Amino acid sequence: MTPLEKVEKLCSMGNLTYEEAKAALEASNGDLLDAIIYLEKQGKIHAPSGGGYYSSEKTVDASIIPYSEKDREKAHYHSNKENPFISFTKQAWDFCVKLVRKGNANTFEVLKKEEVKGSFPVTVLILLLIFAFWVTIPLLVIGLFFGLRYRFVGSDFEKTTINDAMDSAADAAENLKKSMDK
Repeated sequence: MTPLEKVEKLCSMGNLTYEEAKAALEASNGDLLDAIIYLEKQGKIHAPSGGGYYSSEKTVDASIIPYSEKDREKAHYHSNKENPFISFTKQAWDFCVKLVRKGNANTFEVLKKEEVKGSFPVTVLILLLIFAFWVTIPLLVIGLFFGLRYRFVGSDFEKTTINDAMDSAADAAENLKKSMDK
């Protein structure tokens, strides 16, 4: 808000002359809120009853209330948008929670001749693949050569071809094993 706009705002608030409003702003170093308080103390603007100023129309621009430019920037920044880091963190957290829920709702099964030998949430498999892939992957491959089959079970794997790919891998391991026996 420019100084002229501040002077006009003061003039309209208290039926002041231009000179009185300008003098009040100069006495308060250009701060509109301080100028209003200054004029109230002089009796040129009447303070509202009840200790507060309540009106249905906008009388003081909220962006000028902080006392320094730095405070004004902080108030403007926090009122208009959230901190980008906090926003990103919330989105990442929500994504991770959604992913873990899906992983816990679906299972990874280990079968031997259509009999389930083991079953655990997909979340556990993912954690094993992330933190112990050098053990997990070889065990899965060796399991194929010992007649184990793997499949994913759950609402997210009903129409996917991942189980077909797992069966193809098991068939390929079985065929390789047969070819080695000859």
